[in-house]
Amino acid sequence: MTHKLSVTVQIDLDGKNVRIMATGCLTEANQQALPPLIARARTLTPGIRVTVDLSGAEHVEAAGADLLRWAIDHEGPQHGSVELVLPEPSPAHLAAPPARVR
Repeated sequence: MTHKLSVTVQIDLDGKNVRIMATGCLTEANQQALPPLIARARTLTPGIRVTVDLSGAEHVEAAGADLLRWAIDHEGPQHGSVELVLPEPSPAHLAAPPARVR
């Protein structure tokens, strides 16, 4: 199965809030597409708030979310705050439905 990530960026007219919405599948491999977008968003205006919204994702690998969180934390709060919104519970991506036992 192909694990694709689709991203939409919304910027409020006042330039104080940016929402990065990611749908599809967040994996350990493709999470690396998000930190450059987050870094760019953080430079738009002083005190900007960035929200990375993964609540619409079909699949979120724990390793991918951990690496993304690490990248956000290690850029530092001096560049603006970032909130990471994960789906509750994190959806699992199954290649095939589980077999039924009779």
